[in-house]
Amino acid sequence: MFNPTRDQARRFLFDTWAKQKQSAPLTDLEKIAFAVLVRHPEYHKIVDAPERYLEQNYLPEFGETNPFLHMNMHLAIEEQLSINQPHGVRELYQALCEHTGDEHRAQHEMMDCLGEMIWHAQRSGTGPDGNLYLACMRRKAGMEQAGG
Repeated sequence: MFNPTRDQARRFLFDTWAKQKQSAPLTDLEKIAFAVLVRHPEYHKIVDAPERYLEQNYLPEFGETNPFLHMNMHLAIEEQLSINQPHGVRELYQALCEHTGDEHRAQHEMMDCLGEMIWHAQRSGTGPDGNLYLACMRRKAGMEQAGG
């Protein structure tokens, strides 16, 4: 199981960005990460300056969005979609795409659901609940919840 530290996860994004700028070959995972980075031009100045942003803290109580968390959540969603885990996530993503009219916006809706699921797991001291995640996605897609 791959469980990178905060710095390793950030360095992966920095290194992917630098490799692409140098026209170096990318691994399959780096190609996915680069596609995420391209969709976020507001973060390009950050991945261009690892020496400045590697140690940067982002505090939600000051209204700060953590760009590394954001991009890594996109990567997690891409992985979920590629293997359809939890089962049914791919179909619900397609429903969200239709509902929002935009793949990127659909992923942002999924991020809200992913964050909600993680919050519940932390609060209750349990593992992540895939059913909670999928139910949130159904709500956001405007679908009825079968069975409550």
